[in-house]
Amino acid sequence: MSKQNAGLVAVIGFLVLALSVLGTLKRQPDRLTTCNGSEMNALLAADLRILIRQHRDALLNDLASPIAGNPQGDVPLVSFLDYNCPLCKEMDLILQQALKHDPNLRSVRKQLPVLGPASEFAARAALASRIQGKYEAFDRALFAFPGLVNQRTTLAVAARVGLDVEQLKRDMQGPAITDAIARDRALANELYITGTPALVVGDEVIAGVVEMAGLRSCIADVRTKAKVQSSTAAKSAF
Repeated sequence: MSKQNAGLVAVIGFLVLALSVLGTLKRQPDRLTTCNGSEMNALLAADLRILIRQHRDALLNDLASPIAGNPQGDVPLVSFLDYNCPLCKEMDLILQQALKHDPNLRSVRKQLPVLGPASEFAARAALASRIQGKYEAFDRALFAFPGLVNQRTTLAVAARVGLDVEQLKRDMQGPAITDAIARDRALANELYITGTPALVVGDEVIAGVVEMAGLRSCIADVRTKAKVQSSTAAKSAF
């Protein structure tokens, strides 16, 4: 075969491959609308649904993860937050409002201190405050703090909510705290969560702030799917 013919065959082969790939892409949905009205790559959304099912136990049943709302609630909201993230402060307020108005929500908090050592210190302190039974008050005060949450301000807030600061400093160095944050980071990585805030609702991961209307839509979507699955299971039993 001459060089000219060989080159022509190579070009034709490349075009056939390109058309094949293009046809495959056209057959696949590119974007889909999530429960809160935002858009996501459809293939990524499908992957995430599988990953959420695979990691459901880690998402919902890690004893180191603080729980708020109704422990037996029918809709879990798993949040990944950083105490120094401004959008996390906004997301936390929305979550608190949702818990206040819906008695069947179960909030699960994951620590994802992505903004450096100051955030890591605050996350460790927050988890350690559970030992003294002050997590909820401390967590609320840290998110309400208007400035940078660093070592000094974290300990000042701890003292203000009634924590024994010296005990807190000892407790937060324990291996259980280190392991808990490591698990939360690993879980975030598995779910392609690289920043905060992020929220897992049902079988979706939502990045960024979810407004109240969007969150309610997601919660309603989870409950609707649960009813459909329950109805389908009941019919198949007969």
